[in-house]
Amino acid sequence: MKIQKSFFTTREAARELGVAVATVQVWADSGMLQAWKTQGGHRRIDRASVERLLYSGRPRPSNVNTAARSEELQPWLHMMVVDDDLFQLEMYEEAVPGWHPLIKLTAVNNAFEALLLLGRSVPDLLVLDLQMPGMDGFSMLKILGNDAGMKASRIAVVTGLNAAAIVARGGLPSGVEVLSKPIPFERLKYITLELIQRRALNKMDALPVHESTS
Repeated sequence: MKIQKSFFTTREAARELGVAVATVQVWADSGMLQAWKTQGGHRRIDRASVERLLYSGRPRPSNVNTAARSEELQPWLHMMVVDDDLFQLEMYEEAVPGWHPLIKLTAVNNAFEALLLLGRSVPDLLVLDLQMPGMDGFSMLKILGNDAGMKASRIAVVTGLNAAAIVARGGLPSGVEVLSKPIPFERLKYITLELIQRRALNKMDALPVHESTS
């Protein structure tokens, strides 16, 4: 009879969660996963905390415009929205797909679940609320600041907090755009289409140039 260990190595935990080893290390350092080090300096991850994270819930279905369901068409932009307000998420799901047929929208209602998904697939645009129960947007951004995979992602926060309240909570990382509630859909649409246009230009630049033989 095989005895089940009460812990994982970082590599085993990464395999269970479907993320990189570095992501597991960041989550352990942040307290998202319970961990300790052996006398030899090897990190051990509590099995129960891995299983809690793994089975804490499932993401809300990604919403992709039906016009983009052809097998030949792939999303040009992956947008993730994190907000604990389900009504707000429904507003995003109704509005965003109409901006462009090649947008993939992932809507998540808590930061823990979002971090798990981010470890598997990095979005082009991350939009999140700052005030959420459990782990808030400030803590989530602090964790993401140590994730090299997020360096190329555009990040915006949509919040009811004013500038003074944000500074009092420790501020935000540089490069994060602050947008005030109610949800500024026009500004988000502009950011999204700008990213798509940039992606299209990059694709055109990558096309091979064929010299004329005439």
